[in-house]
Amino acid sequence: MPRLILVRHGQSIWNLQNRFTGWVDVSLSRQGITEAEQAGELLKDEQFDVAFTSALQRAQDTLYEILKKNLNCHQYVRVHEQSQEWYEHFTATEGDLSELKIYMSEKLNERYYGDLQGLDKALVVQKYGHDQVHQWRRSYSIPPPKGESLEMTANRALPYYRQNILPHLAAGETVLITAHGNSLRALVMEIESLSSEEIVQKEIPTGVPLIYEFTNELQLRDYSMIKPPERHKD
Repeated sequence: MPRLILVRHGQSIWNLQNRFTGWVDVSLSRQGITEAEQAGELLKDEQFDVAFTSALQRAQDTLYEILKKNLNCHQYVRVHEQSQEWYEHFTATEGDLSELKIYMSEKLNERYYGDLQGLDKALVVQKYGHDQVHQWRRSYSIPPPKGESLEMTANRALPYYRQNILPHLAAGETVLITAHGNSLRALVMEIESLSSEEIVQKEIPTGVPLIYEFTNELQLRDYSMIKPPERHKD
């Protein structure tokens, strides 16, 4: 049965600092590492056939923390989208057959926030006003200055999904993707057949696995969100 597992990267340093991040390649915060580890614990029994991630470190590090916990993944090989034929140009041995292939692509990057990247979100609200900033962040088609809208993000992420990821699902495989709030929204919009108005209201929590199960004809069969158990303080 085809299965797709989406995980938004754990909290990043700039998430913690309340800054617009976009394509700036910041690292996970301590909490972000913990969130990725918790996701790994929830997915430890999964048998992944292939994995995809963005070109940004926070998504990649989330993936690696998940794979560290996985009981079925003992080795993996990274395949970069650029010059892919070079990365995959080798004579495979029998031992290579058990390697999990991880495909890394800018097409799955977070939306590009343009002039807002690196700025404190509260200060941006003070400068431009709440309504304008809310429009930049939550409208489907209006981009921030010199940046990408969700629609523009979808226009690069969805063709990649259809061309590179759907064939694995069509083959009945289990696919893991670690990426970003907006690139994952683009995929969720297509998978769940959501409108542009519905998808901008969709919240995707950091470090929480979203699991989609499909029929062999790739019709959505079931959907679940697996949240880690709450920690009780003594």
